[in-house]
Amino acid sequence: MLGDVNKSAIPFVVIGAASVLLGGVLSAASAGSPSYTASWAVAYIVLVAGAAQLVLGIGQAELASKRPSAALVAAQVLALNLSNIAVLLGTLIGTTMLTYTGAGLLVVALAMFIWAVRGARKHRVWLLYGFRFMVAVLLVSAPIGLVIAHSRAG
Repeated sequence: MLGDVNKSAIPFVVIGAASVLLGGVLSAASAGSPSYTASWAVAYIVLVAGAAQLVLGIGQAELASKRPSAALVAAQVLALNLSNIAVLLGTLIGTTMLTYTGAGLLVVALAMFIWAVRGARKHRVWLLYGFRFMVAVLLVSAPIGLVIAHSRAG
């Protein structure tokens, strides 16, 4: 698969795949005494840090009308993954402001992804729809997650 995708997708594929694996390991480790928090963390790691990162990175690599610069990819990797770390830590240790900061970083990262695929190749319409759908899901779910985090913290 990586042979077909340009190099700009590699950090997202590596981190996304590692996140899916880590989520599986954490799920197995917490299966003996499951909790709401452990289940939430596993789902977040697999779905947002893993699957969403794969869709965003591969989608951008395949859709962008020109290859994203190394600086843009580095900024996206940093913003997206600092976002994931902040949301996870903020939720796990009960620091709502850290969770809010993570959500804000997610919006910044998504804005960079949207900017990078402007003028996307029209012949890959389903990939473009999937990419946009993932961005929309993340943009809609972030404030919902903040409301839930805030209500659980209070």
